[in-house]
Amino acid sequence: MQQLVAGIDIGGTNTSFGLVNANGELVFKESVPTEHFPIPEDLVAVVCEHIKRAVLSFQNFELLGAGIGAPNGNYFKGTVEFAPNLKWYGIIPLAKLFEERLGVKTSLTNDANAAAIGEMMFGAAKGMKDFIFITLGTGLGSGIVSNGELVYGHDSFAGELGHVIMFPDGRQCGCGRKGCLETYCSATGIKRTYSDLLMSHHEKMETNEKMTDAKFVFDKAMNGDRYAIEAFNYTGDILGLALANSVAYTSPEAIFLFGGLALSGDFIFKPAIESFENNLLNIYKNKIKILPSKLKENDAALLGAASLIWKNLN
Repeated sequence: MQQLVAGIDIGGTNTSFGLVNANGELVFKESVPTEHFPIPEDLVAVVCEHIKRAVLSFQNFELLGAGIGAPNGNYFKGTVEFAPNLKWYGIIPLAKLFEERLGVKTSLTNDANAAAIGEMMFGAAKGMKDFIFITLGTGLGSGIVSNGELVYGHDSFAGELGHVIMFPDGRQCGCGRKGCLETYCSATGIKRTYSDLLMSHHEKMETNEKMTDAKFVFDKAMNGDRYAIEAFNYTGDILGLALANSVAYTSPEAIFLFGGLALSGDFIFKPAIESFENNLLNIYKNKIKILPSKLKENDAALLGAASLIWKNLN
């Protein structure tokens, strides 16, 4: 009998789920709109029905467990707590709801932590015991691995590097404070920086252009737009400083960058690495690599969630 683990990623717009084998291969994948389910129990029922049906479609396979990545996920309690981008309010015992429906061990953590474990199990961090994983998406998420274990802290909410304050009284953050790292080093942040640079130089975008995502800024940089290149340099400079400061806590072997902004290659990596090395304490210099993640963008969340179970089985 071969074995599978379910990976479930709860997002504000969609909930993706799939089945992952011991080699880190995603053998089934599907999604449903999260926003269609204002009652979490209804979403759980539909997702579990799909997962059970998928497992039965594979001959001689059994479901060993389910891992869940979710915003504001509490690993210790298996709960989603006051997630700002979900329509569910309060504290939801999500792991328990899935476990009761699927009849298998279920673990839950936040999405960035799940992806960090996925990197360790199936990505570029294989064999590493100390590293930091950074997601550069709409916001900035992070997972810190020390001595082979994810750092959760006493309440499961450790490692929120995106909410380190870089500039007191800086940009307004969704967390309610000002100047957080993610307001500068994220897809949202670089769009804001590019727009601010245009305004400060009294420049305007072409009338037929609309900045919809960070790729717009990347495409501009590729075409030699000096303000786009400056936006990347500014973003990388701040990111490098933040990463240099983070090294002092756990002395990682490497830092992995994941997400849309990380796909910008040298535009983000070159200024980030330069700033990182310039701001490191001497005892850390030239010891720590900043590398791109090797997880596939579209599969990382599910592989990471499934890794919550696979890690404890190995």
